[in-house]
Amino acid sequence: MAPPPTPPRFLPSGDSAITVEFSRNIDDAANQRVLALDRTLASEPIAGVTETVPTYRSLLVHYDPLQIGFDALSEKLAALAQLPVPPMTSTRRWRIPVVYGGEHGIDLEDVARTLNSTPDDIVARHVAGDYRVAMIGFTPGWSYLSGLEDSLRMPRRQNPRLLTPAGTISIGGVQAGVQCLAGPSGWHLLGQTAVRTYQLRRDPIFLLEPGDRVTFYPVDAKTFAEQDRAAEQGEIVAELMAS
Repeated sequence: MAPPPTPPRFLPSGDSAITVEFSRNIDDAANQRVLALDRTLASEPIAGVTETVPTYRSLLVHYDPLQIGFDALSEKLAALAQLPVPPMTSTRRWRIPVVYGGEHGIDLEDVARTLNSTPDDIVARHVAGDYRVAMIGFTPGWSYLSGLEDSLRMPRRQNPRLLTPAGTISIGGVQAGVQCLAGPSGWHLLGQTAVRTYQLRRDPIFLLEPGDRVTFYPVDAKTFAEQDRAAEQGEIVAELMAS
C-alpha cells in the first residue's frame, strides 16, 4: 500500500485567506494535488469559502471569517488534502498555432546557439511536447505549462525585457508559457500565437484552464496574420481536440 501523501502546510494570508502549500518547489505531483483539492472544493463546497486560486504548488483559499475561522477551515482542508488524488474524468486538449522565429520569436536563434542546436530542431522539439496547464497567473490568461522537454530547459534571461508582445510563446527554466497580453518577461521568446487565452468580450473570457493539455503546431506568417484578424473578432483559432 502506498504511503499517505505528505501533509501540506497551512499559511495565513491576511485575515481571510489560507495558502495550502503542497511543495516549496515547482513539482508536477504537487500541482496535481493542488488541482485535485480545487476540484474537490468545487464539488463539495465548505461553508464560508468564497474563492479558490490554484497555483503551481499551492491553493489559495479565500473565506469569510464571520462564517468559519482559520483553525476550523484548516482542519477541513487538511482532511480533504490527504485524500488520494483522483484521476481526471476528462481532459480538454488544445492545439495552438505558432509562428516561430524572426520578428515573432526573437530569441529562437539565441536559444538554438545556447543549446548547440538549430532553430528548426528547437521548433521540432517544442512542437513535439505534450504540455499541461499548471496554473494561470501573472497577467490575465498567462498560462504556465509543465512538460517542457529536458533538452529545452535553460535559465531565464539575465536581463528581463520590460515589454514583450501579446501572444508570445516562450520557455523559461523548466516551464513553457503562453502569454496573452503584452507585458514584461524574462523568458526566451520562441514564437507568437494569434490565440487569445483571455478576451474580455468573448465567451468564454478565459480559454485555457488548469489541467488542460496543450500541443503546438507551426504556421507561417501569412496564416498567423489571418488568424490574428479572426481572433481579434472573437474567433477561437485554437483547435479543441477530443479528450
